[in-house]
Amino acid sequence: MLKLENISFEVENEKEILKDVNLTIEKGKFIAITGPNGGGKSTLARVISGVIKPTKGKITFNGEDITNLSITERAKRGISFGFQQPIRFKGITVHSLLNVAAGKDLSVMEASQYLSEVGLCAKDYINRELNAGLSGGEIKRIEIATIIARNTILSIFDEPEAGIDLWSFNHLIDVFKKMHSNKDVSIIIISHQERILDVADEIIAMVDGAIIKRGAKDSVLPELLHCEDPLNCLKCQDIVEA
Repeated sequence: MLKLENISFEVENEKEILKDVNLTIEKGKFIAITGPNGGGKSTLARVISGVIKPTKGKITFNGEDITNLSITERAKRGISFGFQQPIRFKGITVHSLLNVAAGKDLSVMEASQYLSEVGLCAKDYINRELNAGLSGGEIKRIEIATIIARNTILSIFDEPEAGIDLWSFNHLIDVFKKMHSNKDVSIIIISHQERILDVADEIIAMVDGAIIKRGAKDSVLPELLHCEDPLNCLKCQDIVEA
């Protein structure tokens, strides 16, 4: 489904954020990418989604070279991206945004179902505007609801747990499990949270702009959590937060 070949990304031709990353993700996979802050995880997610273009390398999606396509063009091909800090749309209601995401006019009942899936009471949010009156956690959950409504074949989430309370976080785990039950859909989640890593098919660990380890959770997660010298191991330090 998705193939990255020799992907690099530099800032002002000085700092290399991504270093020759090669990655293939098959259809129906749930992939969690983890690693210390500044390791290149979010940059990789933005490169895949089209928010930024790589300095070098090639990205192929379903056999098509999408390296130079914009985020809008990639969205049309079935790629969704959930920002770490979602965009607010002043003057647009939650219902209207869900209509745009679904590509059709949703009934109140249909739109309400998407909101309930992310733990929001529809009657309190369906007609709310996406402005400063909503908290960061509320905006995050609404964005995830729009991604569910889009039903794309590749969904990318950048730290979806950020700003989410414990009850909602537990609810989101169920959301991701339900999405993963559709074997035609692939999910990529950038996260430090052990519970998210634990429900993924595979875990990818990134440090200093490079992939240092990839494998099934049963082999990778225990190693990340039980390094013999986690305080001094540069490759393991801060990969998984308590």
